[in-house]
Amino acid sequence: MSESLNSGAHRTVLLRGGEVHSPADPFATAMVVERGHVAWVGSEGAADAFAPGVDEVVDLEGALVTPAFVDAHVHTTATGFALTGLDLSSAASLAGAAELIRAHAAARPADRILVGHGWDASRWPERRAPRRDELDELTGGRPLYLTRIDVHSAVVTTALLDLVPGVRDLDGFRDGEPLTGDAHHAVRAAAFAAVSPLQRTEAQRAARAHAASLGIGTLHECGGPQISSEDDFTGLLDLARAEDGPRVVGYWADLDLDRARALGALGAAGDLFADGSLGSHTACLHEPYADAAGRTGAAHLDAAAVAAHVVACTEAGLQAGFHAIGDAAVTAVTDGVRAAAEKLGLARIRAARHRVEHAEMLTPATIAAFAELGLTASVQPAFDALWGGDEGMYADRLGVERARTLNPYAALLRAGVPLAFGSDSPVTPLDPWGTVRAAAFHRTLDHRISVRAAFTAHTRGGWRAVGRDDAGVLVPGAPADYAVWRAGDLVVQAPDDRVARWSTDPRSGTPGLPDLSPGLPLPVCLRTVVHGRTVFVRPNE
Repeated sequence: MSESLNSGAHRTVLLRGGEVHSPADPFATAMVVERGHVAWVGSEGAADAFAPGVDEVVDLEGALVTPAFVDAHVHTTATGFALTGLDLSSAASLAGAAELIRAHAAARPADRILVGHGWDASRWPERRAPRRDELDELTGGRPLYLTRIDVHSAVVTTALLDLVPGVRDLDGFRDGEPLTGDAHHAVRAAAFAAVSPLQRTEAQRAARAHAASLGIGTLHECGGPQISSEDDFTGLLDLARAEDGPRVVGYWADLDLDRARALGALGAAGDLFADGSLGSHTACLHEPYADAAGRTGAAHLDAAAVAAHVVACTEAGLQAGFHAIGDAAVTAVTDGVRAAAEKLGLARIRAARHRVEHAEMLTPATIAAFAELGLTASVQPAFDALWGGDEGMYADRLGVERARTLNPYAALLRAGVPLAFGSDSPVTPLDPWGTVRAAAFHRTLDHRISVRAAFTAHTRGGWRAVGRDDAGVLVPGAPADYAVWRAGDLVVQAPDDRVARWSTDPRSGTPGLPDLSPGLPLPVCLRTVVHGRTVFVRPNE
């Protein structure tokens, strides 16, 4: 099944001899791609009639063909830096993190600034972040910017603080503690301004190449003035237009709609912060944190500000969207969107398909509001896999009972709320099948959904989140964004022990998907194709 990169461009290709995941034909084994779109799906017998008229016939050798994944929430440049630079997500202790920092500093003597990501003191036996004096010693006094795994706080060296005059007077600066809020945003801006354009482009290329190797065909880039620079955002969009790889849909989290539009963003949305994160104690809660007496997090937008933004975006033909994790932040967003609907009419608000990113602490009332207002829940199931459970970080921050209410995917689906899955990479890694598994085997049984529903949220759901209903599924006329997989048995998995958890009965007429039971190996991507162009081929396949 070997093929050189891009050899499928502008060619008519017949894929046959495999399993094609398509609602057009649940028993399909073949597919024709022409001019960047799916032209036909069907059986081996019918494929014989197409073979003489195509430019190329690909023998799938039993492989599975599915729509390419859409990661609906990514920070591409930061993902690239985590892939190519200092990644502390594997560090099991503060001491282990220190060794990684020291080694990285020694290996990069010419870098003007060291950038790293992924520390999580909640999982370390020391239960604390690195101190500034420790970082100064580990780096030899060089500038270092090191984000917590949730990217809502950071530890830095004295040399980097010295590049930001007045930072010690900003909100979020508490000497001896990780930076949050305005202090963090100011230091982040200085850190990324010190990164060279070449370093940035290399990181973006690395992230897109890695995404392609995982069967991801589209990335929703969530940029903004408090997250990345305008040059970073426009440079990524330009790179994606100029070079083959996953397509990039840009969101710019700014109340300035004209600026978002000028930068090429689909919406003034993404990480437009209504609050922060649970790990950094900055998600906005109705009731205080269980492990931080009296603290309820940080509210960055109230309902009135949300309403004004949603009205402006709707009238301008742009998507609005908000980062909202805590229950108080989610309430502010839904109250604001409802106020916008009262002004413009519910039909206009629903048609605009506004988004809420993360949406972790939901209640029956806010779930109902999402459904009523047509809000897309852009969510990250890997968060539950990493931080859920009765002994995880969520339980530390909220107590076990509140923690068990988080990320209620089954309730969202029952209410008819559109779901789009993503990773928030580099917060959690790009890992689409792992994301589907995390939703299907949620740590809280009542929140589990079927593999089929989770897969749909990570493919078609991402397209619907950008206003496209004609993509993310392999049917005639759809864009030819697909991935080819080496996978085990194809089954139909359900989340509830009261019904059969899996079935291989072909009489069901339901297209099967790989068995994602915990402990089993995940499918391996052999090839990724975006708009008919091959952007990844696994070596020696």
